[in-house]
Amino acid sequence: MCGIVGYVGPKSAERVIVEGLRRLEYRGYDSAGVALVHEGGLVGDKRAGKLTNLDKALEEHPLPESTIGIGHTRWATHGPPTDRNAHPHRGQKERVAVVHNGIIENFASLRHELEAAGHDLRSDTDTEVAAHLLEIAVAEGADLTTAMQDVCRRLRGAFTLVAVDAQDPDRVVAARRNSPLVVGVGEGENFLGSDVAAFIEHTRHALELGQDQVVTITRDAVEVTDFEGNPAQARAYEIDWDLTAAEKDGYDWFMRKEIFEQPRAIADSLLGRHDDSGKLQLDEIRMSEDELRDVDKIIITACGTAFYAGLVAKYAIEHWTRIPCEVELAHEFRYRDPILTRDTLVVAISQSGETADTLMAIRHAREQRAKVLAICNTNGSTIPRESDAVIYTHAGPEIGVASTKGFMTQLIACYLLGLYLAQVRGTRFGDEIASVVDELAGLPAKVEQVLGQADQIYALAQDLQDARSVLFLGRHAGFPVALEGALKLKELAYIHAEGFAAGELKHGPIALIEEGLPVFCVVPPPGRDLLHDKMISGMQEVRARGARMIVLAEEGDDAVDDYADVIFRLPKASTLLQPVAAVVPLQLFACELATLMGHDVDQPRNLAKSVTVE
Repeated sequence: MCGIVGYVGPKSAERVIVEGLRRLEYRGYDSAGVALVHEGGLVGDKRAGKLTNLDKALEEHPLPESTIGIGHTRWATHGPPTDRNAHPHRGQKERVAVVHNGIIENFASLRHELEAAGHDLRSDTDTEVAAHLLEIAVAEGADLTTAMQDVCRRLRGAFTLVAVDAQDPDRVVAARRNSPLVVGVGEGENFLGSDVAAFIEHTRHALELGQDQVVTITRDAVEVTDFEGNPAQARAYEIDWDLTAAEKDGYDWFMRKEIFEQPRAIADSLLGRHDDSGKLQLDEIRMSEDELRDVDKIIITACGTAFYAGLVAKYAIEHWTRIPCEVELAHEFRYRDPILTRDTLVVAISQSGETADTLMAIRHAREQRAKVLAICNTNGSTIPRESDAVIYTHAGPEIGVASTKGFMTQLIACYLLGLYLAQVRGTRFGDEIASVVDELAGLPAKVEQVLGQADQIYALAQDLQDARSVLFLGRHAGFPVALEGALKLKELAYIHAEGFAAGELKHGPIALIEEGLPVFCVVPPPGRDLLHDKMISGMQEVRARGARMIVLAEEGDDAVDDYADVIFRLPKASTLLQPVAAVVPLQLFACELATLMGHDVDQPRNLAKSVTVE
């Protein structure tokens, strides 16, 4: 997911922009660049690879002082990650420079049009056509704001564009369609960024842009219009986290810090969720109780880690509400022509609120007149704005690409949704709901208890750092935990890892078991529906074939002792809530194993924090 920074004000634009890009590194990128306006021309540099490559180039070839410019960290979509394809891109006469996040779907026809008119496009990107089109418009007498409005009306796709004009040294202009962009409002200076981390060092005053809007920032003003040039409104808000929230606080990785922040994140996600009488209240849900009583089917749609949170939610929601619940990968959802009605509730889970696949899924759902509820961490992002209701997870900023506290708080939000529906529909008595809410309130302490085993988990990672394949087994709500554990290893350690429902073993996957193969087993709490005993049976089969058994089992569960090479004890919890504690050892193990293997834990190869293109 590309990082964008724009600045106009009294400070060194180069410093502000490069530092802003540094704070956006967590988003994932493969090249970086800046463009500044200086004495009627453009100056800048751009380099493939990490931001340090750009730093080195700017140190060797310093740019002249400037107080206005734009910068970018690119995640390649059109064309490989090369110096030539890095942003910013310039027009034919190098008067206009542009940075871009997203995809311009009709760029091929626009490129053909430009080339037929004699333009020489020097990159493989879709972005460069926007630079040429903007430059044509300003050369014909339009100011950059009008030019941006005109060009955006011609573009199809999802995009954020930010541009400067060498002959207009007082403004930066940006546009947004289905792609994130925020404005930072300062004193005698203003900022643009993909998210607030880009400018939080300088201001906490922000503006949330709406869909299909153009914003012009000067030193003293911010003006917003729609693509037709009509005045438009942007929502002002205060950034409620500070600079230190984006720092590592002594940890080697943001991800490790975020794993240890999970007890606080859980507590924060539960704040204000019930009234004085103990009755649940989810203030962000803007749907009436009558509408919720009419829901006859729930479809959860998400991708990656959020999808696994949805799988856990299915067990809880169906058990508490007796409403049929499906879980669907967002990128498959609309292509299978799902059956939706006015009484279908589509639940979209996205940490960033900008996930393109999930956004397209909810738009399809709304076209079919289904109701949409978002579970999201990012206030004011696109998915919550386009949903009928929202539950914010309040996880705070998550910098590591591999989600940890984001996943954890998504689980909490899903539990709250299930309990709230049970309360509204009367499928659970008040004391039953209160009992689960009390257990939720105790989860931070239980996660702290699991975090206390970190050294033992790290020792296991040391022992298994030569492993090239790891399997994860679970049953019931432990099955999604197994899937999440495998995903974390794939994301961070780059080794083969698979999660299976333990009952599926004898139907094929047991063929993978060989001598010494590490197998993690998430054991359900004893005493419910024979799940525990069946899991033990599966473990016996695996152990008999020589696998190395790493078992996550409830404290006091002695039945696993004879089948485990390593045991990590989980605090007592109900079956549905056990995933909150069970996932923590798997997060720690993946983080430590990747560290020992010498990988960049916060920015795994080929990954971005949020996928904003389909």
